[in-house]
Amino acid sequence: MDILFLLIPLSVALALAILGALAWAVWRGQFEALDAEGERILPGD
Repeated sequence: MDILFLLIPLSVALALAILGALAWAVWRGQFEALDAEGERILPGD
């Protein structure tokens, strides 16, 4: 039962870190124009 006092805060901290990384990526524009990278490698006419 004592392990829950360690695991619950660690899981909350991990979830917050993941959400923070996702928010950082969204704000930095990592998910803008997803199709552009796929089209970039195609031969241009």
